[in-house]
Amino acid sequence: MAINKGLQAAQKDSQLKVMEGRLKQTEINSATQNQLLFHMLKEKAEINPELDALLGSALQENGDDSSSDESTPSPATEGSSLASDLLKLCGESRPRNKARRRTTTQMELLYASSGDLVVQGGQTPDREHTPFAQSARPAGISGSRSPTGTERRQLERSPLNRRKMPDKGLTATHIPAPAHTPPVSTAETKSKGSDYKTLLDESPIFEGHRGVINPMTASKNSRGAKLQCVFVAEGHTKPVLCVDATDDLLFTGSKDRTCKVWNLVTGQEIMSLADHPSSVVSVRYSSSLVFTVSTAYIKVWDIRDSAKCIRTLTSSGQVGPGDTCSSVRSLTIPPGESQINQIALNPSGSFLYAAAGNSVRMWDLRKFVSTGKLTGHLGPVMCLTVDKLGNGQDVVLTGSKDHHVKMFEVAEGAQGSISSSHTFEPTHQDGVESLAVHRDVFYSGSRDYYIKKWDLASKQLLQQSASTQADWVSALGVVPGSPVLLSGCRGGLLRLWHANTLAPLGEVRGHDSPINGLATNSSQLFTASDDRTVKIWEAKGSLEEGVH
Repeated sequence: MAINKGLQAAQKDSQLKVMEGRLKQTEINSATQNQLLFHMLKEKAEINPELDALLGSALQENGDDSSSDESTPSPATEGSSLASDLLKLCGESRPRNKARRRTTTQMELLYASSGDLVVQGGQTPDREHTPFAQSARPAGISGSRSPTGTERRQLERSPLNRRKMPDKGLTATHIPAPAHTPPVSTAETKSKGSDYKTLLDESPIFEGHRGVINPMTASKNSRGAKLQCVFVAEGHTKPVLCVDATDDLLFTGSKDRTCKVWNLVTGQEIMSLADHPSSVVSVRYSSSLVFTVSTAYIKVWDIRDSAKCIRTLTSSGQVGPGDTCSSVRSLTIPPGESQINQIALNPSGSFLYAAAGNSVRMWDLRKFVSTGKLTGHLGPVMCLTVDKLGNGQDVVLTGSKDHHVKMFEVAEGAQGSISSSHTFEPTHQDGVESLAVHRDVFYSGSRDYYIKKWDLASKQLLQQSASTQADWVSALGVVPGSPVLLSGCRGGLLRLWHANTLAPLGEVRGHDSPINGLATNSSQLFTASDDRTVKIWEAKGSLEEGVH
């Protein structure tokens, strides 16, 4: 009992320190917002004498507050109440329906001129179609804007909003909220996910421009297509290089040195994992941990609490506590390290495999230690995927610039250097760039413009596709719920193939730029491109009958 009590006391003490830190961050945010508010009003004061006088008296009061005792109301509180009066003079406060009135937040006051923050006429949106963000607004200081009325109505009709709430890996209780969260009306509280949205909106995790997943309206030419782009995620400032997804969360890595985490339920970017030394070339997610790759480093993020980088793994097998790699842009690889091209997790999420140089390093994530390497390739390993055999062994498939695809069988507890158990023949005629496993077969895509289908049990080549012609195959994935293989190429085209025969079923213009990555969840496909977007695709009807 004494041990338990002591443990509880230690936990409470730790929680207290965390809350104190959050309170301090909230006070800093509040002060920054008030400074921005006064800066905005100063410009309007030049043409409004009455506003100029009121602003002058407000500044004087704030000066008096700084020398008063602790019982005096804080400048932040006075600034927010004063801002209401000031904005009335600017003609920017809007009437609200009395039955649905709520307290205006500081951010709504600060950005009131950038867009209408309530639906026109004071009416709340239809409950059945809760918008992505009922008061969509920038969460940082950079120049963002709120959606226009037309954009908001598009968001309200989005089918993403009728999906279930996110999994327990990222619940609202894990997102810290500031101390001065405004009261929410009963009507708002009852609407789907309003508490969750409010906590996300007020979260200090996010800094800078917030990306949005916008609905796509089908063009006349694509309305009959069996594979349609239904949403597009926009927010990265440079090409998107990699993508991973669950049913509720989307993860995207880019040349802008960030990995963005998106909520597929609300259509909002939740957080941006920054400070990578260079481009984020691979990303994977498992049970609240996000793994991002940049140069020779793998950063491990815990997104349950303020998106902390809890470990940094290196290509040579070193482990650093927290964020130990340089946040300054660097294209050079440290001595003894090598470029990591891709990572993959085993189905249980207990092991991580990282393609670094000519080998693949193994990591036991239960202890965060490197247990060995998979060796045998003569060129850089460009792609890999992991499956599990019936006996519990991990099967790692690797594709390399040496044109070969190899299989490694990793037994439980295996350590040291492990050689491949099989090399698949005949080889591709150029480097292998993508792999996809589907049940008892897998597919390999190469720079030689061909896709090969292999049997995992007999290790024989089953089929080879016709030449893709447009460009080399850069990404592969199986369409959820359909016997259809999807390939993305450097030319931006998405091609569909029958999963059994590799017969071509058609193609769609995916992007105008190269497709760098492809991911799937239970119902959708995600393609990452050089055009700085991630497109979300859904199958319409029976794909194997062909597409237009």
